[in-house]
Amino acid sequence: MTTSDPYRDLPEYRDASGLMAPIPASHGQRRMPDEGFFTGPAVGERLPDFALRAASGKVIDFHTDRGNSKAAVVFLRSAVW
Repeated sequence: MTTSDPYRDLPEYRDASGLMAPIPASHGQRRMPDEGFFTGPAVGERLPDFALRAASGKVIDFHTDRGNSKAAVVFLRSAVW
């Protein structure tokens, strides 16, 4: 089964990184954040205390759950927020 790209002939929907979205790249939601935009702790810096809900519904405290183990936290979201 072949899926066609409905935006192939609409270059305004492709941003400088080559990502496609259903809104033009010039739309406010797709612009790069202003300088000084806080992106979180630096690599190697301790994360603040936080808890997240697992798929099972159980609340997991990040620092308590991992103990002394090292960890990586990855958050994924779409190109269009």
